[in-house]
Amino acid sequence: MPRATDAHSAGSPEAVANVRNALLAAGLPDTMQLFSTGVPTAAAAAEQLGCDVAAIANSLVFEHDGGPLLILASGAARVDTSLVAAQLGNGKVRRASPDFVLEHTGQEVGGVAPVGHPERIRTILDESLGQHPLLWAGGGDHCSMFSISYADLTRITGAEPLRVR
Repeated sequence: MPRATDAHSAGSPEAVANVRNALLAAGLPDTMQLFSTGVPTAAAAAEQLGCDVAAIANSLVFEHDGGPLLILASGAARVDTSLVAAQLGNGKVRRASPDFVLEHTGQEVGGVAPVGHPERIRTILDESLGQHPLLWAGGGDHCSMFSISYADLTRITGAEPLRVR
């Protein structure tokens, strides 16, 4: 099981607090896990959590029509931006710069959470994540994750389920 630490050693206490507050405001239990070492990739997170990498919900920020698009993708998936753009029906979808991600989420690449951002971001949810009874998502920094069901993740993000690969 992951070795939890206190919030002060977790990296970005403010970002983690914003995520935790968003979860609690949505009526969800506090399932935040804080780690003594970073888990900036799906593989690292899965190893720490002892779960399938496909049950990691990566929060990936893309630029779409000049604004942010958050894609919650399985850790086992590589997002096909052309497929996503075709399904959205307009504009290109391309990976956002680290500065763009930080500006729109308040969180750094590698630790982005699906919630806790300054403003709501249009969100796409990888349909393949629905195969897992329990998902793990980034908690706002490189050292935190929280567990959630597919249904709750859809509800709290207002995500549109979509094929992303």
